[in-house]
Amino acid sequence: MVVDKEVILEALKQVYDPEIPVDVVNLGLVYEVKIDGARVEIRMTTTAPGCPVADYIAAQAKRVVGKLEGVGEVDVEMVYEPPWSMDRVTKEGREMLGWR
Repeated sequence: MVVDKEVILEALKQVYDPEIPVDVVNLGLVYEVKIDGARVEIRMTTTAPGCPVADYIAAQAKRVVGKLEGVGEVDVEMVYEPPWSMDRVTKEGREMLGWR
């Protein structure tokens, strides 16, 4: 089975920043997903540089995507350019946070 970006993003909705009750996709932390056969590369960020849970979030992302059928290898790169901002939060994420 060939995995696609939408399936990967749906899986990443299982990953949360432990301090914020919104998944990494709806927080806008996922910058890029590349698929090359069974290899998946994810570029993502945290809400702040130096976030103490960055490694935890990356490990969780790697774990959930690695469980998908058709995925053999997952590489998660944490990046801080461009910096994350609240403008990246999706409409669904804003609703989860109670923002109107």
